[in-house]
Amino acid sequence: MEKNDNIFVGLDIGTTKVCAIVAEAKNDSLEIIGVGTSSSTGLKNGVVVNIENTVESIIKAVEDAELMAGYQIQSAIVGIAGSHIRGFSSRGIVAVKSREVAQQDIDRVLSAAKTMSIPMDHEVIHVIPQGFAVDEQDEIKNPIGMSGLRLEASVHIVTASSIAAQNIVKCVNKAGIDVSEIVLEQIASSEAVLTEDEKELGVALIDIGGGTTDIAIFYGGNIAHTFVIPKGGQSVTGDVSKGTTTIPQEAEKIKIRFGIAKESLAGKDEIIEIPGFGGRPPRPISRQLLGNIIEQRMAEIFTWIRKNIEKNGLESKILSGYVITGGAALIDGGAELASEIFNAPVRIGFPLNVGGLTDVISSPMYSTAVGLVKYAYKNGNEKSRKYYSSKKGENLITAIKNWFSDIIDYFF
Repeated sequence: MEKNDNIFVGLDIGTTKVCAIVAEAKNDSLEIIGVGTSSSTGLKNGVVVNIENTVESIIKAVEDAELMAGYQIQSAIVGIAGSHIRGFSSRGIVAVKSREVAQQDIDRVLSAAKTMSIPMDHEVIHVIPQGFAVDEQDEIKNPIGMSGLRLEASVHIVTASSIAAQNIVKCVNKAGIDVSEIVLEQIASSEAVLTEDEKELGVALIDIGGGTTDIAIFYGGNIAHTFVIPKGGQSVTGDVSKGTTTIPQEAEKIKIRFGIAKESLAGKDEIIEIPGFGGRPPRPISRQLLGNIIEQRMAEIFTWIRKNIEKNGLESKILSGYVITGGAALIDGGAELASEIFNAPVRIGFPLNVGGLTDVISSPMYSTAVGLVKYAYKNGNEKSRKYYSSKKGENLITAIKNWFSDIIDYFF
């Protein structure tokens, strides 16, 4: 199994699962050739709390993906999420040196835009250009070659806890894998489930993971806003466990098999059986009761999102509606409940525009992992430098400096 520069690997390390996906570039398209998943018990709300358990989960997922793909994974692009993620907008202004905008002017204005106070324990993981202005002309996507005296840049900056990022990388390295880059999971998922028309017109992506719900607002083709809700599918499972008086493992199965996010969509006569434990016999409950339990938590999450969007004055920019993805998006009635709360059209996001093992990855639970390989393919990450290596001592600061030279090529 030799190294192949047309191979791209994505590693989604989540609170409830680890997913590794191997894709191969063929004839200007991307084909999924390997998929591996394993349960995850070493993270809480997207943050590593047990390195040994996390490493074991990564190794299991990677080995399964390698076996299916017939390829030995050497490096991967890795997603990052969690309540420690922060996103905010900034603006930079510089004078154009030669009265014609060059790449060095763009580099300087992006550096100026990121010179703002961030917490000491955080690091910048993305500086995403939203648009440029040259003198009085704004809404420019690529100003190179334009004449002017002043260049301005609006950017969206994403930061993450330095310790959280380093622990993710440490776990991947201990599993024998180099990390080519860490990517915000909302950005990855957007590559898998959103269309370019939706991003241009305005869309809200809601990725409901196990520990957190990650949101990204796109407008004019660029990210306008990101934020994280510290609740996800595990919160729903916890509510089901308490509400039905059953152990969490059984509650998860009940949620997946019978769960419904709107009580009114369940039939009045629908009865489901709750397994007993500790010698207790099984017992029946109505599916409407289960729906009531789930609806309250899902409605809380969607309402939290709506209030954040309204607080930031973005509701008028979401013209194409909302897209829900992630494992919890599979709960019946979720789109209908969200549509009521957002008063807008809502669809479930499935991975788009990939070939190969489409029947295996055709589920919202694979959106982030598929998005990671699409991001890598689009940006050429696996063919370039390493972000963190199990063989090399490159640190986070050095890697971040390298990212700035790539970010313009990726978004523009």
